[in-house]
Amino acid sequence: MSGPVTPKVLIQAEDFNTAEEAAALSAGREDVGALVTFTGLCRDENGRLSALELEHYPGMAEAEIGRIADEACKRWPLTGLTVIHRFGRISPGGNIVLVAAASSHRRAAFEAADYLMDFLKTRAPFWKKEHLKERNEGSWVEAKSVDDEATKRWTTG
Repeated sequence: MSGPVTPKVLIQAEDFNTAEEAAALSAGREDVGALVTFTGLCRDENGRLSALELEHYPGMAEAEIGRIADEACKRWPLTGLTVIHRFGRISPGGNIVLVAAASSHRRAAFEAADYLMDFLKTRAPFWKKEHLKERNEGSWVEAKSVDDEATKRWTTG
């Protein structure tokens, strides 16, 4: 359960519009003094990648991202929070994930968005497969220890 803010969490194959999602968090709200957005895009891996395929465990992905979003809403005084994560086959340059955090003050919005991304990388149940241009079959992407290290700053003083 979050505080007064109910985060919007979507897991979808369809693309999203970052500007529209950001505008929805501040429309008609005079208490929003800061809006931070992060959009993760599919890289082309120096021209080698034809697509990135993301798989997830339906139900579990939404629940886990919802828990992470609720934690952010409890930790920072947010006025709104949106998290959208795509699945399926995504071409280089395509949107993968959006985190948009609104608050009365910039620090809370920045930190909440940063927190969300750190924990989405380590706790959200998604699996990535890279499809390279020179091969027909893809290969699974291994988790990175640097992502686990990044989450430690939120639990240590």
